[in-house]
Parts: sequence; C-alpha cells; structure tokens
Amino acid sequence: MDKTAKIYIAGHRGMVGGAIWRTLEKKGYSNLIGKTSKELDLRDQKQVADFISKEKPDVIIDAAARVGGILANNDYPYQFIMENMQIQNNLINAAHELDVEKFVFLGSSCIYPKLAPQPLKEEYLLTGPLEATNEWYAIAKITGVKTCQAIREQFNKDFVSLMPTNLYGTNDNFDLKTSHVLPAMIRKFHEAKENGNSPVTLWGSGTPMREFLFVDDMAESIVFALENKLPEHLYNIGTGIDITIKELAETIQRSVGHTGNIIWDSSKPDGTPRKLMDVSKMHNLGWKHKVDLEEGIERTYQWFLENIENFKEVKL
Repeated sequence: MDKTAKIYIAGHRGMVGGAIWRTLEKKGYSNLIGKTSKELDLRDQKQVADFISKEKPDVIIDAAARVGGILANNDYPYQFIMENMQIQNNLINAAHELDVEKFVFLGSSCIYPKLAPQPLKEEYLLTGPLEATNEWYAIAKITGVKTCQAIREQFNKDFVSLMPTNLYGTNDNFDLKTSHVLPAMIRKFHEAKENGNSPVTLWGSGTPMREFLFVDDMAESIVFALENKLPEHLYNIGTGIDITIKELAETIQRSVGHTGNIIWDSSKPDGTPRKLMDVSKMHNLGWKHKVDLEEGIERTYQWFLENIENFKEVKL
C-alpha cells in the first residue's frame, strides 16, 4: 500500500485505534485522519456519510465501538447492541456507497458460540448459542462481519473482518465498572498494594481459560491486512495460547508486587469456560504476535503508573 494513502481510523482515541495510529505512523504512513466523538458522531448516518464524502479516504479502519466487560454488557444491553450497529452500519454503508477502496472491520472473539469446540475456528460462527453475558455486543459484531462479507461477495470489494482475542495494553480502560478483566486486575492489585497489601477479591472461580493479545500486536495485524489482499472475509487475531484466570491473576500480582491474599468470589459469574482462538489462517499468511503476556503486562502496568493521576478520581 502507498504510504501516502489516506487512511481514516474510526475510534482513533481508543486503545485499539490509538495503537493502530502509532503503528502506522512508525511504518511511515503519513496521511492518517481521525475525528473525536464530539467532532463526528458515528451513530449519525448523515454526519458519517458527509464526512466520508468530503474526505474521500482510500481506507477505513473501524476500531470504533461501545465496549466493556460482563458488568457493562449486563447493565446496558440496548446501548451495546444499538450503538454498535449504528456505528458500524454507518461506516460500512458510507464506505460502500462512496467507493472506499479498502475496509477493515474489527470485532471480537465473543462472536463465537459459548460452547464451540476449542480452539475457535472462523467457520464456527453462527453454529450455536452465544455467551449470555455479552450477547448484545456479539450480535452487533456478527451483523458487521456478515455485512462486510455480503459486500465482498456481491460487489467484489476488499472488505475484511478481523476478530481479535482479549486485548490489553497502552491506553487501556482501568475503570472498574466498565473495564475488562486484565486492566481491572492491574488496578485492583495496585490499589491493594498501596493499601498495605490488603486482600484482593476477584469474580468467579478462576478456572476459565482466556487468551490475551497485546494491543500493538493487534495493530500490526491490521497493517498486515492493509498491505496484503487477504483471500477470505474473516480472520481470527490472537496468540493461540491461553491461561486460566487464576494464572493471569498470579502473573499480574507478581508484576505489580502485591503480596496479599487473593479471594475468589464464586457467587459471581465466570462467563465462557474457555475462549482460545485458532489463529492458523493468519499464521499461514505470515502474521504472528511478538509480545508475550508477561512483557505485555509489564508494559501495561508501567503505562498505568505513568498515567495514574487519571484514575484517582474513582476510588474503590
């Protein structure tokens, strides 16, 4: 891809969008555009169409979404399904109508059935019921995948969907009400350490298995998708390696330096028992992750410490 190609990154202020922006800049891409949610409401169809018509990007990367963990998905089901569909539909439709050359749609591993065989292959999509705690977000993302597939098949356009596993890293969300498990644990262990190594209570049994990908590796996969025409419409993005939530907690505890007890609250839900991605399709094309989990946690915790003033307003 030409390094001067105009690339619009929707959601460029988020953890994923920010990592994509940094990575593209490092690789010499010089014509990146982004708009804050105040400048452009992606839920507004006319605003999105007018913006794409005016800017005429060569590429759109959809890293914009309403996201959150189990608690947020349970508390705000309507917003999770409606706002995500509005955002992606407006971007996909504008890209199609205005002949944008390439569209990269980002989803999540939660699109796959709760009890699908492990590791999760792309072809398992829509073969069984979803995990109830995040079905609203998952259904929205599935519609995005299928819409991009429809455009690809009907109009032969280069629209591709990448489904990352659990992401974490620089610029993560550490708000305990809306964050995912890894950044929530970093904050909990850090604050417990500061509080005389008090015990840390975590949800569930600790037995579910999860896979985690450092966000900069996700950004590298998007650059790979931009620089190569991928032969299929859907690809898993992950490490192909998973650990138990208990092992994750112990790894973060060591990294943070917390020496207190961990208490598991088994009255709280565990979520899906296991979610490991089969990433062989992307591996076979030539992309593979570079940052292992311990290094990624160290880098994420360092960023948390450097930005801790931003997290002090909301106390436990």
